[in-house]
Amino acid sequence: MTSIISIDKNQDYQNLIKDSLPVSYDLSLCNHVEELEYSYPQKSFDLGIIDLNAGGAENLTSLNTLSKHLHDSPIIVTSEKEDADWVVKVVKAGAFDFLSKPFSGEKLRLVVDRALEKTRLKDEIDYLRRQQDVIYDLDKIIAASPSMKAVMSLVRKYSSSDANILITGATGTGKSFLAGAIHFNSLRKAEPFVKINCANIPETLLESELFGHEKGAFTGAVKTRKGRVEQARGGTVFLDEIGEMSPGLQSKFLQVVEEKSFERLGGNKTIKVDVRFIVATNQDLAEMVREGEFRQDLYFRLNVLAIHLPALALRQDCIPLLADHLLSRICRRTSKSIKAFSSRALQKLKEYPWPGNIRELSNVIERAVLLENGPVIRDSAIQLSPDEAVVARVKQGSKSKRLDESEYKTILDALESNLWVQKKAAQQLGISPRSLNYKINKLGITHWSWRRNKGVGEL
Repeated sequence: MTSIISIDKNQDYQNLIKDSLPVSYDLSLCNHVEELEYSYPQKSFDLGIIDLNAGGAENLTSLNTLSKHLHDSPIIVTSEKEDADWVVKVVKAGAFDFLSKPFSGEKLRLVVDRALEKTRLKDEIDYLRRQQDVIYDLDKIIAASPSMKAVMSLVRKYSSSDANILITGATGTGKSFLAGAIHFNSLRKAEPFVKINCANIPETLLESELFGHEKGAFTGAVKTRKGRVEQARGGTVFLDEIGEMSPGLQSKFLQVVEEKSFERLGGNKTIKVDVRFIVATNQDLAEMVREGEFRQDLYFRLNVLAIHLPALALRQDCIPLLADHLLSRICRRTSKSIKAFSSRALQKLKEYPWPGNIRELSNVIERAVLLENGPVIRDSAIQLSPDEAVVARVKQGSKSKRLDESEYKTILDALESNLWVQKKAAQQLGISPRSLNYKINKLGITHWSWRRNKGVGEL
């Protein structure tokens, strides 16, 4: 519940504040700032409103007292005194905003909403910053297999760029995590990282979620609301499952990507933003372009830089390290003291195909932690798919997977050394361009510069 303290000797203004703010807010009223010490010594507040009518040093002292009690929460100053010097002094002393009396209830609500929204964004940024050193340290990201080493090489290069990025890969491969790693190692790392999953939000609401809306734009829009793109000013917007965006919304989103400007739903004011876009999908966007399901111009604007995350089955060298990492994290969360996997349990993990990728691996290990009572995860606690035929095929194909992984690295090296020109890379590898194109499609390798007459493909 949002908690607000209002300090004002004028009862009429206290009543105005009480009547103007939502009843769901926990509003506390005081006549003097000194009352805080004995009325609310342990209570924390999300926002403070204080009247400083007379001006002068003694009033700034009251503001400082309230600021110490509220710590980092914003403070709105109200006053009948509104000359420029006084307003500057109040703002320099730490006030979030200044309201000159008399003011309306609507004006008060707008200022309060803006202050609380800034607090929410600051809390989100602070949380992500605290996590950055542990989660998004590129040197700590598990990349033992050749395919993931190639991915991390691209991540390091792309983090220093400000171009848009398209991340492709199957569900559960870690696309959202990779987007966060890129942002928090970029020049925008001190600014917001805003995530939106296009598949989780109904089409009718996604436009409002992205761009915000004006009061009265639709039924239920009782106040103006900033969209997620606007909230990410200076930072990065990550759109997961971009392939789920409707064609109509793709047109509006193209304007934001191209011009860095948009209008809120129901509004006509152009809003400029400086943001970087990272998008992800488990679909074949190039094929969707050819089928007319995704705008070609939007695809090209988003696919300036490309990263393909290989399936976990192609990262077999990463599985033991990922399993240990997930085990440690799950044990901390569940307060269990399990130190390792038995050799048979680990072999079982390595032989499974992991159709759900890292997300499925995490679920399997969490279930094993709950089932296991000893200090080591035994193979009996590793409960996998009941389809034994699938597991048998994976055992038979384990050698093939290792070859695929080696082949991925070999082809990637040849493409990079030939500036991603497939014909030259095929000559270097000693195979035909057709064979190389088949292997590229099979292994999921892509690059922004590849085009076809009807869409995207080989040079």
